[in-house]
Amino acid sequence: MTTISAIDSTTTGVDTQSSAPVKILGKDDFLSLLVTQLQNQDPLNPTDSTEFTAQLAQFSSLEQLHNINDNLENMEQFQTAMTNSQAVSYIGKEITAQGNTVQLENGRPAECHFELETPAALTAITVYDASGGFVRSFETGLLGSGRQSAVWDGLDKNGNQSPPGLYRFEVQAVDANNESLNVTPLISSVVTGVSFKNQTASLITGLQTIAIDDVVDVSEVVGPPDTAATHAEIIDNKPLNGGL
Repeated sequence: MTTISAIDSTTTGVDTQSSAPVKILGKDDFLSLLVTQLQNQDPLNPTDSTEFTAQLAQFSSLEQLHNINDNLENMEQFQTAMTNSQAVSYIGKEITAQGNTVQLENGRPAECHFELETPAALTAITVYDASGGFVRSFETGLLGSGRQSAVWDGLDKNGNQSPPGLYRFEVQAVDANNESLNVTPLISSVVTGVSFKNQTASLITGLQTIAIDDVVDVSEVVGPPDTAATHAEIIDNKPLNGGL
């Protein structure tokens, strides 16, 4: 009975230990094990030189991988800081970016901008309100490839004037063979601020928030900028320049 009790006690100890978090061996641990192995080797039967050389090679590879990982982390932090700094420099500039928001002002038509990969025989633009409700659909004639625009007169499907505000549009186009074409909706707006969320910089405009990777081009504002207050939003207590 005594022997069985001792075995049960040992087993319980192993189970308790297995529930603890597993520690990942680093290069210092590997070196410590290697030194301990040399200190406790049998003098009459020392470690084989070939095996020892292989262990040293493993340690060298482990150290190189560790250094590479550190360098990659430093590069990622540097890239994030550079991107954040670049994003702040966009404030006050007019950007063209991928986006499908258009602003309707009182009594004025609105332009829906987009880019066609190839010439289109027919292009259809559908306008939705802020809640996603259908407003109106209209078509254009033959359009060439590249950046194009279609004017929405601001009327709804019943011919009534739509209220001022932000609307969303979708563009569909076909060629002469009635084959669908790739269309990229675009917006043009002045950047009034920058938002940092989850280490990602986004540009705030009067139309919508734009991911910096979606920006097509940047230009100086011609005339007075938008009346919206220029600001930079900081989230998670991160500095504007990403720590530079």
